[in-house]
Amino acid sequence: MLLQLAAEFDLQRDVVPWLAARGWAVALDTSEKSSALYIVNVERNGKIIYTWKGNQRSTHIGLYDLQMKENEHLYTFEKDLRIISCSINSERTLLAVSFRQYTEEERVTHLLQSVSKYLALLIEIHPINNVKVLKAVDSCVRVQFLYPVEDRNSSTESHLLLVSEDKYIEQFDIHVAEEEHRVVIQNSGQLPRARVADDLIWAQWDMTEQRLFYIVPKESRSILRCVQFYPDENFNSTLESQLDISVNDKQVKLVNFGYNDCEDRDVPSKSLNLQVFTSKAGGLCVCCSLPSDIPGEISYSIYFLHKDYYVAAYLPGQFLHLLNIHHPDLLCYSLFLTGEDARIDMLPNCSIQSPLVSTVLDCCIGRLYAMSISDSALLKFLQNSKRDSERLAALHCALLCVRSTTDLEMKIIWWISENLSTCHSFDPIQEFIIASLYCRMCPETNNLDKLLPYTSLLDWTGVIPGVACATDIISLPVLEMQNSKGFWEKLDSNLESVKYAEPHLHYHNNVLRREWRNLSEETEERRATAYLRNIFENAKKVLSHLDAWDSEERLVPLFQEEDYQQQLLMGLMVAQLKDHLMRHLQYVGKKKIDQIVLDYVANLLNLVHRIMKEVWKIHQLHSCIFCFDERGSEAEFRVFHIMSRILEAANGMCMPLPPGFHSLHLGLGVRCLPLHTLLHYIDNGVLHLTETCVRKLLKDLDDNEKNEKLKFSIVTRLPEALGLKARQFWDHPVNANFRARKYVKLLLEKLGNRQCSRPVPERHPVCVEFLPLNYLTNVLAEIESQGVHLYEKQDHINVRFVEEAALKHTMMLLGLRYS
Repeated sequence: MLLQLAAEFDLQRDVVPWLAARGWAVALDTSEKSSALYIVNVERNGKIIYTWKGNQRSTHIGLYDLQMKENEHLYTFEKDLRIISCSINSERTLLAVSFRQYTEEERVTHLLQSVSKYLALLIEIHPINNVKVLKAVDSCVRVQFLYPVEDRNSSTESHLLLVSEDKYIEQFDIHVAEEEHRVVIQNSGQLPRARVADDLIWAQWDMTEQRLFYIVPKESRSILRCVQFYPDENFNSTLESQLDISVNDKQVKLVNFGYNDCEDRDVPSKSLNLQVFTSKAGGLCVCCSLPSDIPGEISYSIYFLHKDYYVAAYLPGQFLHLLNIHHPDLLCYSLFLTGEDARIDMLPNCSIQSPLVSTVLDCCIGRLYAMSISDSALLKFLQNSKRDSERLAALHCALLCVRSTTDLEMKIIWWISENLSTCHSFDPIQEFIIASLYCRMCPETNNLDKLLPYTSLLDWTGVIPGVACATDIISLPVLEMQNSKGFWEKLDSNLESVKYAEPHLHYHNNVLRREWRNLSEETEERRATAYLRNIFENAKKVLSHLDAWDSEERLVPLFQEEDYQQQLLMGLMVAQLKDHLMRHLQYVGKKKIDQIVLDYVANLLNLVHRIMKEVWKIHQLHSCIFCFDERGSEAEFRVFHIMSRILEAANGMCMPLPPGFHSLHLGLGVRCLPLHTLLHYIDNGVLHLTETCVRKLLKDLDDNEKNEKLKFSIVTRLPEALGLKARQFWDHPVNANFRARKYVKLLLEKLGNRQCSRPVPERHPVCVEFLPLNYLTNVLAEIESQGVHLYEKQDHINVRFVEEAALKHTMMLLGLRYS
C-alpha cells in the first residue's frame, strides 16, 4: 500500500481495557445499530474525547491523552443520550456537551411536544458542580472550545463556539473564578456572546491553527470566508474567496465539529464534500467533490494557492490520487492509482475525517491514524511502473521522502542506472538532479521555490488512462487584514507574487549556454580579464565548499584535477544564478544569496558524484581503470554507458560536471571500446580529450604497432594547444618530426621578409654534406641568435633538434639506419 497508516489511537486498544479494569462494561447500542463507544472530538492539544454507554443505560464521557497515554473519566449522564459533540477547555475545568434528547419518533410516542430535541450544556468539572443550559432547540447544535494558546494551564476566561444547524455560529465568553477549591462560572445567568457567522451552508474548524472556514451562497457562486481567532481572545474575518460551486443543500455540512458517526451517516451522500487544508508556509488548498449526473463518474475540484506538496483523494475500492499541487501545471507529477495499488486495507468504506494534517480518523471503529507515504511501497511502484507518467510522478514523490533517508536515494539511483533506456519521454538523470536540488534548496528561503527549476520538461502531452483533467484560472482570494503575521503574512506574500509575477520566474540555462560557448572560444590573452578571473574565483569557492562537506577519501576518482571548461561553467552558473536571485529576492540580502548559490552548485556536483559513487559500488569498480595495458570488463562497459548518459543529461541542462569526469570517462572508453568506436565517440563529442588522460596514455603505453595507431589517432585529434603539450611527453620519431616542423614554421614566421646578414658557423659536431639542410640550419641559427626564439623553452627545442630530426626522418624514409 502506497499510503501507510499507523494507529496513534484505538478505542479497543487504548480505552476498552481501561474501562474493563474499572468495571465499566461497554454495552452495544443495538437500537442505533452503532457502537456505544465512539470518538466525539479531538482537541488541539491531542486530547481525544470519547463517550460510552454503561450497564444502567447511563452515558459517560472520557478523555485520552495521546502524550501521556492515560485515560480520564470526565462526566456521567444518568440516562441514555446520543452525544453529538463535546469539547473541554485547555484548563480542563469546563466541559461543553451537545446531545439529542429524543428521536422524532420517541417525541411523538411520548407526547413530548414541549421538550426540545437538542440540548447544549456547559458543565463545571473541577470538580463536577453546576450545569448551565446554553441552547435548548429543535435543530442540531455543536460546541467547540477555543485553544488560543496551546497548552495553557491557567486562565480566568474561556471561549466557546456554538454551531447551529440553523446556519449561524456564535461565540460565548465564559469567565470563571476559583471558590473554595472549585472553579465556577461567574455571572452564569447571561453569558456574553458574539455572532461570528450567518447564513452559512458549510463550515470547517481548523483546531491546530484556530481558524473557522465557512461558505455562504451568493447567486450562482459560493463565497469562502475565514475567521481567525487570536491569543488575545479577539477574532476577525481574514479572507474571502469566490468558488465556482453552486450548492443547494438544505442541511449545513460541518467538518471537524465533532465526529458523531451516526449523525454523519444521516447526511445525504450527494451533499457537499469539501475540505480546506493549510500549511505553515502560507499554503491554502480547497478540495471539493460534487455529485456527478453521469453514472460511474466521480468529479472533484481543487482550488489552490499553496506551498503544500500532496493532497490525497481517495474513493475506497476505486482509486487513490496523490495530487502534486505544488506543480499542478503538469499532470505527470501526480499519482493516479487504481486497483491493488489504490487499496488501503485499514480504511473501509465508511465515515472518514482528517482532523489534523497527515491524520485520518475512522469514525466507524474509533481509530486515529498518522498517515505517511510508504518509502518501500513507493519504490516498488516506481520499479514496477510501465508508463512514463507513473515513473515520473513516483520519482518526484520519492525524492520528497529522500530528505529523511539516504537509503531511499541510493535505491532510486540503482533504479535509474537500470532503467536509462526504458524512459522515453523524460531523462531520469536530469529529473533526479533537478528535483533533488529543488527539494534540498527550497526550504532555505521563502519564495525560492518560485525561482529554481523543478523539472527538465517544458510540457507534457501524455494521457493518464481513465482520468480527465481541466485547469481553470480562478479569482485570487482577498485578504481583509493589514499588517498580518505568520501564516497570513506568508499567504499575502504568495498572493502578491502570483499577482505581479513574471510569466516565467524559474531559472533556465539559455543565457548560460550561450555565454559558456562564447567564453570557451576566447583566446589566451582575453582569458586573463578581470571578468573571467571573477568567474574562476566563483568556481574555486564552489570546489572549496565541496571539500568542506566531504573530507573522506572518495571512492570515485573525481575532483583530482583541474578542468578549465567545467570550472568556467561552474563559475558562470554561480554568477548568473546569483543575478537571477538578486532580481527577485532583494529582501534576502547579498550574503544569504551568495550562500544559496554556492550551496546549489556544490549540491549539483555532489549529486553527480553521488550517482557515480553508487554506480561504482554496484559494479564493484576501483581506481585501476586508468591502467591502459588491459581491456575493460563488462562492468566497466556498463559504467561507461551510464557515464555517457550522465554527460548527455548534463549537456541537455548545460550543467557542470565534477572535475575529472571527462578524464574518467575517456579512460573507460579507451579500455572498453574498439578503436574505430572510440574515435567515433571522440569525433562526435561524446568523449572529451583531457590532458590528464592523454598524458597517461602516451606515457604508459609502449610503442608497438597497435598502440602507435591509437596514439597517433588521439594526438591528431587534440586541440592545438593541448597537442603541443602532449607531444612533449611522447618520445617518438614521428612526433619529434612534427615538433621540429612546428618549430621551423614559427621561426620562419618570425623572420618574415628580413634577410640574413651573414651565415653562422655550422652547429653540428660532424660536418653534414647536405647543402639544403646546411643552409636551412644556418638561417634558423641566425634567427635564434637574434632573440626571437619564443617556442616552449622548457622543451629544449632548437636548431640542433631540428637538424637531428630532419636527418632521422630522411634516413627512415630511405630505409637506412641513423646513428
